Amino acid sequence: MRLGIRLLFAFFLINGLAAFFVLRVFMAEIKPSVRKVTEDTLVETAYLLAAQASDDLADGKLSTDASHSRFARQVQAAFQQPLRVWIWDTRKAALDLRVTVTNAQGRVLFDSAGQDVGADYARWRNIALTLRGEYGARTSREVATDEATSVMYVSAPIERDGQILGVLTVSKPANAVQSIIDSSESKMLRGGLLFLLLSAAVGFAITWWLVVQVRKLRSYAQHVQGPTLQEAQGNLLPPKMPEVPDVPGELGDLAQAMDSMRRRLEGRDYIEGYVRALTHELKSPVAAIRGAGELLQDELPAADRAMFAQQVVDQSLRLQNLIDQLMQLSQLEQRSGLASAAAHTSLRACAEQAMAQLQATAAQKGIQLVVQGDDSQGAWDAALVTLAISNLLANALDFSPAHSQIVLTLAPQRLSVQDSGPGVPDSLLHRLGERFFTTPRPNGERSGTGLGLSIVQRIMLLHGGRLQFANTQPGLRANLDFSAQD
Repeated sequence: MRLGIRLLFAFFLINGLAAFFVLRVFMAEIKPSVRKVTEDTLVETAYLLAAQASDDLADGKLSTDASHSRFARQVQAAFQQPLRVWIWDTRKAALDLRVTVTNAQGRVLFDSAGQDVGADYARWRNIALTLRGEYGARTSREVATDEATSVMYVSAPIERDGQILGVLTVSKPANAVQSIIDSSESKMLRGGLLFLLLSAAVGFAITWWLVVQVRKLRSYAQHVQGPTLQEAQGNLLPPKMPEVPDVPGELGDLAQAMDSMRRRLEGRDYIEGYVRALTHELKSPVAAIRGAGELLQDELPAADRAMFAQQVVDQSLRLQNLIDQLMQLSQLEQRSGLASAAAHTSLRACAEQAMAQLQATAAQKGIQLVVQGDDSQGAWDAALVTLAISNLLANALDFSPAHSQIVLTLAPQRLSVQDSGPGVPDSLLHRLGERFFTTPRPNGERSGTGLGLSIVQRIMLLHGGRLQFANTQPGLRANLDFSAQD
């Protein structure tokens, strides 16, 4: 699972659980809180009305005929008066209260609903508790299986001179406040949903931002791996080092640490590979020079002394050639491209110049250098192209038999060098151009440095071209293709 998905999932999980528990607590508290407020209001209303009814009950006006009671007439008039009241977003058109007055025996003397006058309420819990001087309240359902039919009853004692004369009860149906509860729950649900959506948007934005920053670091890490490791494949130029990603906070510190680590490790593989290969190549000539030097310290015949002295010279020249080619290759590998103002260079002119440099060596071996084909020009570095052709010719001279031909064939944007030597086993063709890789010369002659074709490979990469080899039986053909850059 990707980092972004994990972060987003974790954010949604934590946020969802938090929202669930918070909403659950609020939703669970809405109904009890509304009922507490309702009961508190009913208590105050009951005690106020009980105080108003005490005179009429003490004078017997409620006991004989409620119509003679000023308190009863005022309550009835209040219930008959229409209401035009908006409580926040809820409209109230009538009183939802019901007021009853019972005597000390629990018999109903007054009922604002006009239903239960004369009924015995003494068995009701709220009446019985109030008559005993305790707080009387109850909630009952008119339909036992329907909570919506619940009615809340609150009673207050009607007293005179410390004596309880009766009980005034105020009741209110639950459905009268259910609309308030439903409205509050609906608002909370909408607010919770909006909160979740906003939190999701914020979480997605934060996660996306973090993933983008991490991807910058990942891309940077992928691009700064050692160029020489890719270069050893023989088909890539060293990539341009990307800029350190501009990311804030700890991620920025991590980017700077990665860049510092890159600078410290840069070139380590390159150097290690070079040292191993160079050490292997230096062992033979150094050993030969040391052996010849030790023998020259003894008394030797003149012929043997001359032979060993010549061996010292030959091996010294081999070391010098190796060092020169290493320096050439190192300089080429430090270049990321050609000069911006490269002139139009003639491929034939470069070929003829390279042939002139090796004409003496070819004449000593009786090998004829021939150039044919049509010339072409391009924005190439003349010195580098000449060096590449020279190295191909030198390699061909090492493998060509005496009194043979080496043919340079020109074509548009192309040049090939064909010799008449033994060629290279097909299984080793793909290794030509690797540093220090050589194949045995004909007649058991010593191998070269293994750097000449690496230099050619590097020059072609700088020109955006390709170096290719093919066995022709007999001989080997090396092709320089400059058209690959187009």
